[in-house]
Amino acid sequence: MENRLKERYTKDVVPALIKEYGYKNINEVPKLEKIVLNMGLGDVKDNSKSFNLAVEELAVISGQKPVVTNAKKSVANFKVREGMKIGAKVTLRGTRMYEFMDKFISIALPRVRDFRGVSPTAFDGRGNYSYGVKEQLIFPEIVYDKIEKIRGFDICFVTTAKTDDEARSLLKLMGMPFKA
Repeated sequence: MENRLKERYTKDVVPALIKEYGYKNINEVPKLEKIVLNMGLGDVKDNSKSFNLAVEELAVISGQKPVVTNAKKSVANFKVREGMKIGAKVTLRGTRMYEFMDKFISIALPRVRDFRGVSPTAFDGRGNYSYGVKEQLIFPEIVYDKIEKIRGFDICFVTTAKTDDEARSLLKLMGMPFKA
């Protein structure tokens, strides 16, 4: 079963980008490389039950087991020691990546309170887009009664685009609702 977002990319997005930017080779056309979800959990670094619940929520949202990230350095002000568990991240590629993006655009974003579109300026200068989710409740898999605390996380859309304009065009054509 072909994913509808991947199908849309090959049928509509690629020809539109070739027309807009005049690429000579099909491999020059920017594409979505991966989506990285990152959740910083420094606030519950001492409470292993809360930490594991947060990691589980990230797994449910992404459909993939997260990698637990550890502190590289000790920072006395934050009461962090080297090697301490301080976060979790998931890297989605291929079919899972397209499924997640489809779910994010069509189901999760419309559930955000007072949603007027995502910021068109959150690009890093190399064609990657970042979006901060304020609460995990916007995803349909999260059951409200089972959550312990409202947590946010970052989503980074990594593209092969060389400029922010190319990446913006790619994401807009794939259905990302940018503010006007």
